Amino acid sequence: MRWLHSLAIAFSMYSKIPMPRVPWTDEGMKYALCFFPLIGLVIGGIYTVFGLGAAALRLPETVRICIGVLIPLAVTGGIHMDGYLDTVDARCSFDSREKKLEILKDPHTGAFAVIRCGMYLLGFAAAFGMIPAEKLGITAGIFTLSRALSGWAVVTFPKAKKDGLAVSFSKSASERAVQISMGFWAAAALALTAAAGGMAAAAACGAAAAVMFLSYRRMAVKEFGGMTGDLAGYFLQRAELWQLAAAAAVFAAVSP
Repeated sequence: MRWLHSLAIAFSMYSKIPMPRVPWTDEGMKYALCFFPLIGLVIGGIYTVFGLGAAALRLPETVRICIGVLIPLAVTGGIHMDGYLDTVDARCSFDSREKKLEILKDPHTGAFAVIRCGMYLLGFAAAFGMIPAEKLGITAGIFTLSRALSGWAVVTFPKAKKDGLAVSFSKSASERAVQISMGFWAAAALALTAAAGGMAAAAACGAAAAVMFLSYRRMAVKEFGGMTGDLAGYFLQRAELWQLAAAAAVFAAVSP
């Protein structure tokens, strides 16, 4: 029951998938992050079923791509995209660290966030459109790996603030359990990517995720003094986009 409690907290926080209402106790929060990557696996499963359905129904390519862009936003409720856009506004201010942290807390949306949102969705659509329908199982690995790395960072990276969502999850989490589970999820994600898209695609996705992860830590520490919940969302969105682009490049290179 303890593990189910933690799973319900993770899915309630990071997805719109209906879950039983459970109290957010310290014991439940302790292992909640261990189940965070499972949401990525669910998104990949939805993509796989969608790919089969789209092929069976012979959906127009434009319709397939548009729905493909919407699926992760619908499952997560846009919580990670919100962090991405807040971080974009903060970084594009080119202001002091203190001012950037203030912008992260500002509920208003700036012009740069709107511009980058459009750019992100178009980039995602372009990359997704290059993934063959029969290869959409690769998304299970992509969306799981991004969450495994994000979860590992939550309990490992220095924090920019003394409060906030990331701090709450980090303080309550069992650091050792989360790190071990994130390692397992990362390995499983790469195995799924290889099984669905081949070794070249898995290597490309892994490399893209690693580059995004290293640049995320450098940016977070240098510009903000550590990570926050918004920065975690920023990383996750970028890791997913660049993994998808890397896979698309591989498929384009090997296609006849």
